[in-house]
Amino acid sequence: MVRKEEFLRENGDHENGSVSRSDFPPDFVFGVATSAYQIEGAHKEGGKGPSIWDAFTNTEGKILDKSNGNVAVDHYHRYMEDIDLIAKLGFGAYRFSISWSRLFPDGLGTKVNDEGITFYNNIINALLERGIQPYVTLYHWDLPLHLHESMGGWLNKQIIEYFAVYADTCFASFGDRVKNWITINEPLQTAINGYDAAIFAPGRCENTSVEPYLAAHHQILAHAAAVSIYRSKYKDKQGGQVGLVVDCEWAEANSDKIEDKSAAARRLDFQLGWFLDPLYYGDYPEVMRERLGDQLPKFSEEDKKIILNALDFIGLNHYTSRFISNVTECYEKSYYYKVQEMERIVEWEGGQTIGEKAASEWLYCVPWGLRKLLNYISQKYATPIFITENGMDDEDDDNVPLHEMLDDKLRVRYFKGYLASVAQAIKDGVDVRGHFAWSLLDNFEWAQGYTKRFGLVYVDYKNGLTRHPKSSAYWFTRFLKAGESKKGKEE
Repeated sequence: MVRKEEFLRENGDHENGSVSRSDFPPDFVFGVATSAYQIEGAHKEGGKGPSIWDAFTNTEGKILDKSNGNVAVDHYHRYMEDIDLIAKLGFGAYRFSISWSRLFPDGLGTKVNDEGITFYNNIINALLERGIQPYVTLYHWDLPLHLHESMGGWLNKQIIEYFAVYADTCFASFGDRVKNWITINEPLQTAINGYDAAIFAPGRCENTSVEPYLAAHHQILAHAAAVSIYRSKYKDKQGGQVGLVVDCEWAEANSDKIEDKSAAARRLDFQLGWFLDPLYYGDYPEVMRERLGDQLPKFSEEDKKIILNALDFIGLNHYTSRFISNVTECYEKSYYYKVQEMERIVEWEGGQTIGEKAASEWLYCVPWGLRKLLNYISQKYATPIFITENGMDDEDDDNVPLHEMLDDKLRVRYFKGYLASVAQAIKDGVDVRGHFAWSLLDNFEWAQGYTKRFGLVYVDYKNGLTRHPKSSAYWFTRFLKAGESKKGKEE
């Protein structure tokens, strides 16, 4: 087991450190992030078709509070108010996603929905008028329902063509103003939570040793197809860049034993290597091939030509870290975790938790893990990195007065620690270009419904969805405008 004091002495204790804007390069991007299904609402307005999440939220027992994103936080009607908030808080960038079924209601790409194009044009124009750069995600989990029901969604290779048409339409419609594109958000979560654990849409667990790897394979090829279209048709004229967003917990070996070090390396290969190795090296990590055998799809020689170097930057979503130890018997339900033969541990030697706990059972505040992860990515893949999501949640609680919910001291500590960790990674030589806080607003938190609040801005679900910036939002404003000139004042 790892000893806390000794470890933090060697690796830096960012939990109590200070950080200021001047610790980052002048052109470093600070932004906030959201996704379409979590905030837009208007699920049947403006010509939008249904997505797999519209169907999934109506499945009994799938959403903790039996809620859905039909209205969400009504960003569809209140986007101007929300964009004004981003500007007032002082952020220079906004990462949002486009709903595929708002542009193509059936996903097929035969006829574009003009109302959907207009909606996103309005958002992009409003951002640029306020000096905020749009970072646009094409796919954040809300697959058009028709594609799932008619052809199996991500399990069918044909989806690559449909995604390519959708991506092409977005580049053509918005690329004169959007210079930063993300194809797919967290393909790992779609693969595992959608086709193995079944806790996310489409909620399948029929063939968990095959389907997740097929869904992942097609997402990688769809990403590469979109990049190929952008580079051949749009890049020269529009001058933008395209990346992929992967999610990863840092995996720290729980001891110096070779087995634990191997287990930690294996864990990183199963999270990051799964998606980045094909794009950098042309194939999946060796350890995945060894453990999954023929269950892992193969890339043809033609595929390899398309996927190699098919990204301009890595988007990293990072929230927390774990100690990893090797186990021969794994009690995890999910096949994906079983085959890794490792245990994720959340305690130091002596029983203290790895960091302060947020509301979600999986989320602990572990700032040192981000510096380690950034260095690992830089050494293995050497590409510009944007931290496209980073944040923590509070429990929704009707019994807590509003002023207490707004005084989110732990979130302030979280961002101070994690940003100090990013600043240190930059000093280590890592090419980190930006940081996006998750999330701008409290919103529909997938399987957890509205029970968890990740927002810098509180949304009052009981009183007309009014927006109230939290202490963390004001901390960011001070940080961005003046740095931490009066250290400790916000505590």
